[in-house]
Amino acid sequence: MFGKLQKGFSRFIKKIKIKELSEKDLKPIVDDLINLMIENEIGHESAEIIGKELIAQLISIEHTRFKTAKPLVREALRNSIAKILEVDESRQVNLFEMIEEAKSEGRPFIICILGINGTGKTTTIAKLTKLFQNKNYSVVLAAGDTYRSGSIQQLGKHADNLGVRMIAHDYGGDPAAVAIDAIDHAEAKNIDIVLIDTAGRMQNNINLIRELEKIIRLSEPDLRIFIGDSLAGNDVIRQVKQFDKDVGIDGIIMTKVDADVKGGAVITVTHAANRPVLYVGNGQGYDHLVEFDPNLIVNQVIPN
Repeated sequence: MFGKLQKGFSRFIKKIKIKELSEKDLKPIVDDLINLMIENEIGHESAEIIGKELIAQLISIEHTRFKTAKPLVREALRNSIAKILEVDESRQVNLFEMIEEAKSEGRPFIICILGINGTGKTTTIAKLTKLFQNKNYSVVLAAGDTYRSGSIQQLGKHADNLGVRMIAHDYGGDPAAVAIDAIDHAEAKNIDIVLIDTAGRMQNNINLIRELEKIIRLSEPDLRIFIGDSLAGNDVIRQVKQFDKDVGIDGIIMTKVDADVKGGAVITVTHAANRPVLYVGNGQGYDHLVEFDPNLIVNQVIPN
């Protein structure tokens, strides 16, 4: 991951000389860097902001005592990337604090999983289940994808593997009713967390969006998590913005990062949506879900 960005940023850092640390001299070089970022699927707006922030930092530095620009440029670039990975404080999510708060209120914590087909929603639900089990939380799954053939069996296989209960109705049934039954089961059995699967839908499918609105209205989830495919590049930005507009999104999990040599989507989606990336999926195993760490991303893209 980030292989192409690493090489491009490294070339950029080596290219700039002390005498070029002025806005006039920096602009054409930074424009090339912006193009590199866009080619590697960092969104145009995010790339422009990184470029402007980088120039602002470099021209404000007292650099006359330095013989080389490399450490200055590297640090300014790291800071610029870190800034784009920030979200407003009001948007931050402390997942386990929220779960504990629900437990203290004597109710299950409800998570609704959103996204389009093929992003890895069902597999991510299984990974989240394992994550919660590792923290000694009990989980029930709601098979709310009553639309796609085989979806209930797929989720059921994960439930069997992980030793958790899955609540399901027949295909073509009302997914909101499935969610409510799973919540009722959790309340009756004192289960800590309900994970609601939903049908993968394109962001412009009005009927399916309305169905999703109904699920959310009736289940009142504590957290709505959008599952984004790293390999989808800039299309992830369009998806997450539309889903947030239609039903609201609290957090994001990016999948398939282990197969993404560009990595730009992971960097830009936080800024584009102003929603935190909570985890990234980096493999097919149940334990292949890693907490998102902006500092780790910065260190991978621009090593010290």
